[in-house]
Amino acid sequence: MAMNRERNDQKNSEFNDKVVAIKRVSKTVKGGRTMRFSALVVVGDGKGRVGVGLGKAGEVPEAIRKGKEAAVKNVVSIAIDENKSIPHDFIGRFGSASVLLKRAPEGNGIIAGGPVRAVVELAGIQNIRTKSLGSNNKTNVVLATLAGLTAIRTPEEIAKRRGKSVEEILG
Repeated sequence: MAMNRERNDQKNSEFNDKVVAIKRVSKTVKGGRTMRFSALVVVGDGKGRVGVGLGKAGEVPEAIRKGKEAAVKNVVSIAIDENKSIPHDFIGRFGSASVLLKRAPEGNGIIAGGPVRAVVELAGIQNIRTKSLGSNNKTNVVLATLAGLTAIRTPEEIAKRRGKSVEEILG
């Protein structure tokens, strides 16, 4: 058991984590209300891998720990180009939340709101412009950002899929 725990800690240590939102949720039962906490956590290695998790528990630290574990299980790889931006513009959607992701030149920095900023920083993107459209629910905005980033393809991937050269794709 101890060996498994160490391996799990080493796996988690390669990722940085950021708590995006902590909500107090209540459930009404016969004896009154029971209070619990929900934590939205984003993890990333800064090299194109990022994950999101939601943890729920009676205490805040336990909810954060559960959220981090869930995020590590849901890590996905994203495409980053040579100037540490995204290969092309895209709109990520989840529920009624939409996030516009626009590539930016070197030195532009991260122009993004709170929930989106957490995802792109931990993914390792250093130059991007974003705009959150629609819902401003933090969970849905984070999931829309992640959906958008995972849907973006590099010119190499598209050329390979179509059986063409990169020059033919880019024009």
